[in-house]
Amino acid sequence: MRDAYVNPLCVRYASREMQYIFSDDNKFSTWRKLWIALARAEKTLGIEGITDAQINEMEAHVYDIDYEKAAAYEHSLRHDVMAHVHTFGDACPNARGIIHLGATSCYVGDNTDIIVMREGLLQVKKLLVNTLGAVCDFARKWKDTPTLAYTHFQAAQPTTVGKRATLWAQDLLLDIQSVDFQLQSLKLLGCKGTTGTCASFLELFGGDHKKVKKLEKLIAAEMGFEACMPVSGQTYTRKMDYNVLSVLAGIAQSAAKFSNDVRLMSHLKEFDEPFEQKQIGSSAMAYKRNPMRSERIASLSRYVMADVLNPAVTAATQWFERTLDDSANRRISIPEAFLAVDAVLALYINIISNGTVYPNMMARHLQEELPFIATENILMDCAKRGADRQDMHEAIRQYSVDVAKRIKLNGEDNNLLELLLADEKFRLTQADLDRILDVKKFIGRAPEQTEEFLKEEAFPVLEANKALLGVNVQINV
Repeated sequence: MRDAYVNPLCVRYASREMQYIFSDDNKFSTWRKLWIALARAEKTLGIEGITDAQINEMEAHVYDIDYEKAAAYEHSLRHDVMAHVHTFGDACPNARGIIHLGATSCYVGDNTDIIVMREGLLQVKKLLVNTLGAVCDFARKWKDTPTLAYTHFQAAQPTTVGKRATLWAQDLLLDIQSVDFQLQSLKLLGCKGTTGTCASFLELFGGDHKKVKKLEKLIAAEMGFEACMPVSGQTYTRKMDYNVLSVLAGIAQSAAKFSNDVRLMSHLKEFDEPFEQKQIGSSAMAYKRNPMRSERIASLSRYVMADVLNPAVTAATQWFERTLDDSANRRISIPEAFLAVDAVLALYINIISNGTVYPNMMARHLQEELPFIATENILMDCAKRGADRQDMHEAIRQYSVDVAKRIKLNGEDNNLLELLLADEKFRLTQADLDRILDVKKFIGRAPEQTEEFLKEEAFPVLEANKALLGVNVQINV
């Protein structure tokens, strides 16, 4: 259909796996599984009139959802849950009378949202672990390759390409920790009724509080959770949505930082992201090779970071035990955050795994700045040989200011070292300069730090999650 809006996250960016997690098929089949879990638990706890035959009939119709019938019911009833209660009942006529027994709409709505968010977080974790693995491979490969480091995007002391990559990896490790924490923290709403008091279920079980509490435990176990929320209104606290989306926003921050570094490196001609054989960089400038995948990461990440405001405001504006101004917002803000992060991490893996590093350009930029960077080492070398440190400092300062001015005004090459070599008071030889200018003396412990970080921090996490390694990401556009 081309005459209606289509979400770009689905048609251009996100994977089929993540799209399925937030699909109607997954959502409404989970509703039916929850109705089955409720009926089974109620039967186990002694509610008369619920039979195995009814539960078997419900289980036989978990996935054959008649969406046209559900839409017709919702059009007349103006209630999505009751529309699906009736649709499920039509498919299971013998079980019709026990479907949704004692429950309120949030029993299926909120519990499904938690289940789906958990599935989404598990998919995000899988992508995160693979992203970390790809960055670690990159870091190890380039751990010894010197490159000019930057502070304020001004030339600073050199580092190595691999050491720079550990900064990206460290952010990803923090994101994995956050995902794990949220996965451990998620609890079902349970079955607490219209205002969270369990009044309907207490009535159903003739005032037996123990059975009401056991009911939640049975449902949680069947749905794969250890526990339900201890208290709630009609809904679970919307702070849970905020907590989950905060994790996604954190991942977006990490990915955006990486993408910005790639864009800067691309400008310096030190790195190219993957570029297809027939890919066009610009419709006008045929020579262009824009870092469009990194730009897409930045763009989608910005959306996720802004999107986290939605659950924050929603959580803050809930009235007493329930208000409905959350519903429409949550249908959009939660799925789209997951879909966007899914796309972002796929792009991240693609770029870091298939990009091209240009060590010769890095060496060129190092040589352009190394004369300035090396002046402190030259100063110390002269002092060791008996020169007056303060006199040498002033002479180097004057030469450096003059050279920097001519570079900027006239586009001249950096000839600072030639000037120092020609000045007899420095008593320098070419051999002295070659020894002082060995770039390995300026990268500190960067190679060792990279190896230590990989061995002590990253590899243990990858080993613990090795079952998740191995994804085939698809970049559609």
